[in-house]
Amino acid sequence: MNFTIMDLNPEDDQSVRQCAALLITGFREHWPGSWENMEDALEEVQEALQPGKVCRIALNEAGEVLGWIGGQLDGYDENVWELHPLVVHEDYRQHGIGRALIADLEVQVRQRGGLTLTLGTDDVNDMTSLSRADLYIDTWAHIRNIQNYKGHPYEFYQKCGFVITGVMPDANGRGKPDIYMSKRL
Repeated sequence: MNFTIMDLNPEDDQSVRQCAALLITGFREHWPGSWENMEDALEEVQEALQPGKVCRIALNEAGEVLGWIGGQLDGYDENVWELHPLVVHEDYRQHGIGRALIADLEVQVRQRGGLTLTLGTDDVNDMTSLSRADLYIDTWAHIRNIQNYKGHPYEFYQKCGFVITGVMPDANGRGKPDIYMSKRL
């Protein structure tokens, strides 16, 4: 599949709206309540377009947004950047677009002096064995023995070189953790 990765132009209203629509459809099934309407999704896209952040899109030859990725500083003297968000159109998943967007973000972050790329990937729908586990007891054993029950994206990120570096128990309610992953650049 042919696609081009470039900065999202804030003046390109059509692409901005396509990115917002991707947030709504891309997160609806596994992360309900993330972005439920266009207003909330557009606000997230506009946030990703703020100065000092990275906002990149994958476009096909017809100019359709196939996916987008954002990156922002996460403190630590500008050494650490957070990947947020990443979404690929459901019809174009498993075509290398997500991997390509991550690889491109890594280049962008390295060019800005970043040493680490980090992300949080929530488990709000019992998708992994970390959900409903008491992560305050033997935390690292739970992480070491993590199982993917319903296609949680942590395995995708592992294939892209990220490792689980921790969890935040109950981040999204009791038994609904956030899984922290990082990658050295």
